[in-house]
Amino acid sequence: MTPRAQEVLHSIIRAYIETGEPQGSRTISSVLERGTTVSAATIRNVMADLTDEGYLSQPHTSAGRVPTAKAFREYVASLNARPMSASDSQRVFAQLSGIDSVQGRAEHSCRILTEISRAVGIAATVQVGGQQLEHIELIGLAERRVLIVVVTKDGSASNRVVALNQQLSSDQLASIRNYVNFNFSGWLLNDARLEIQRRIEEERAAYDAVLQHLNMLCQKDFLADALTPSIHLEGASNLVGLDLHLTRERLRDLFRTLEEKKRVAELLDRFLDGTGGLAVQIGLEDAHPAMKELSLVGLVLALPGGFVTRVAVLGPMRMNYGRIISAVLEIGRAFEKVQAS
Repeated sequence: MTPRAQEVLHSIIRAYIETGEPQGSRTISSVLERGTTVSAATIRNVMADLTDEGYLSQPHTSAGRVPTAKAFREYVASLNARPMSASDSQRVFAQLSGIDSVQGRAEHSCRILTEISRAVGIAATVQVGGQQLEHIELIGLAERRVLIVVVTKDGSASNRVVALNQQLSSDQLASIRNYVNFNFSGWLLNDARLEIQRRIEEERAAYDAVLQHLNMLCQKDFLADALTPSIHLEGASNLVGLDLHLTRERLRDLFRTLEEKKRVAELLDRFLDGTGGLAVQIGLEDAHPAMKELSLVGLVLALPGGFVTRVAVLGPMRMNYGRIISAVLEIGRAFEKVQAS
């Protein structure tokens, strides 16, 4: 691409990001940098060539041009990420440093990205090496149900309600809780699960009452929840009103997808490959047909303690990439500074 063609293309993209409207040659000639002497006729010829090369499309014969996904990829590749202002950088660090757990910082970073981008902020955290058990709490509920709370050494907690085959008394639940906390506090969750199952098999003939009752919880995989990624997503309502060229049914399908944490985790895993660098994916139709005109800007952070956190912004293809890339990179730097402090 010649410097002139690139200048015209980038001017079209910047104007389209700002207005969302197809751009004509006269409009572009008025917004090009001062000192250029490019006529509207010359710009029309350049725009025709860019259209032939797949960088621009023309919605209607008499309309201006709209940048394609190919154009946005070229534009993003040419950007040099500018750091956020010192005051904004200090604000982000101060907010994250005031939070104790990695999951808590991930959740708050999601909120920060949503505010900055006015799009969808996403954060997902998982401890690849496994989380260490701090303690469990068991609370009996009506109709043979039990509330299980699993607290791990990093300060995070997961809870869920399971239904058992028989009602357990408060004393029986206390015995199970004391047994697990005394024997397995400090263990990796997966190792604890395997050892508990081994002990149950070994002591089955002895009819140990605590292990028998504990077996009912094992059948519900009571230590599994804390092993799954912690997913946070905010700002989905920011997609409402965008011209994503979706039918009402497709738009509903998109929102249903964003409500499913498993689908969101798969989206991040697919496009943020874990190399540690910034990733920008333009057009997400390979992940979901309704995401054809959406883009993802994200980063994978490998943190001490075996934690892997993915932070990202999901938004329209015509998002302000420079601002969002700077924000995502700043979140990454803030995470690293907090861990080092």
